[in-house]
Amino acid sequence: MAVNVSYFIPKEGALAFFDVFAMPADAKNKDEAYQFLNYLMRPDVIAKISDQVFYANGNKASTPLVSETIRNNPAIYPPADVFAKLFTLKVQDPKIDRVRTRAWTKVKSGK
Repeated sequence: MAVNVSYFIPKEGALAFFDVFAMPADAKNKDEAYQFLNYLMRPDVIAKISDQVFYANGNKASTPLVSETIRNNPAIYPPADVFAKLFTLKVQDPKIDRVRTRAWTKVKSGK
């Protein structure tokens, strides 16, 4: 039995989440890694990735290439007034991070 689940951003705002491309400072083959990242961020490539994973990307030049279904989904590409209410977590003291991690582990484990 299929269950339909929807995501929406509450009117009060929500935590903004995003993926990051990162490379260790001591990475081998840095030139190749940069070539790969540059390839991924090409508008035509990252648009197809967004269409596949239902996830916005940071390359504005790709927006016209993203499918209309994804591009017009306000949960993926929120309008400016909603986007203004998104926030990121600030770096916390390690003790607070431990409390948060333990609480989230309890939620995930159902205990």
